[in-house]
Amino acid sequence: MFTGIVEEVGTVLRIDRKAKSFTIHIQAQRILEDVNLGDSIAVNGVCLTVTEFTRSSFQADVMPETFKATSLSMLSSGSKVNLERAMAANGRFGGHFVSGHIDGTGTLLDKKRVENALYMTIQIPEQFKVFVLEKGSIAIDGTSLTIFETEGEKITISLVPHTQNETILAGKNVGDPVNLEFDMLAKYIHRMVGNREGEKKEITMGLLTENGFIE
Repeated sequence: MFTGIVEEVGTVLRIDRKAKSFTIHIQAQRILEDVNLGDSIAVNGVCLTVTEFTRSSFQADVMPETFKATSLSMLSSGSKVNLERAMAANGRFGGHFVSGHIDGTGTLLDKKRVENALYMTIQIPEQFKVFVLEKGSIAIDGTSLTIFETEGEKITISLVPHTQNETILAGKNVGDPVNLEFDMLAKYIHRMVGNREGEKKEITMGLLTENGFIE
């Protein structure tokens, strides 16, 4: 489990590619302070398992499903990546519940600066628009963000200066892909009380009470 608060930006050193999978070698510093074999590290929001490490780098395997469902396959030597260790049980929870299991990829449609904020508009797959709402949470390349505007299959987020400086998002260009993980609670609620097995239910206060979401 992660929080979506990026701890550092790492650099891809090497990728050993196969047809539909690869091993990735990433240079890092802060996240390696207490690393162990088998630890989980989110790379651009994708939960990967540490298979080897040194004082300045680690490696992980990317499986065929991850190769297909995320943007990691587009990385190359020199690429910058967002990194986050799994959440410590005794730590502060600064973002939102992030599993590291990517739902799909989106495309950056537009970016513009408004004073000290950077607005980014992202096209999301049509089937996921049910999980987004204004002021709701989303993880983009592993970064916990708040959606401040939705329009069909487009969402707009605003990067504060700290996020611009401490993650890779501000360096994205129009047309670039981004990894998307939609709010876990929204997905569970939709599964439990929404469109289940073809049954369409209107989500009402009574339905939420009946299913234990409110008292």
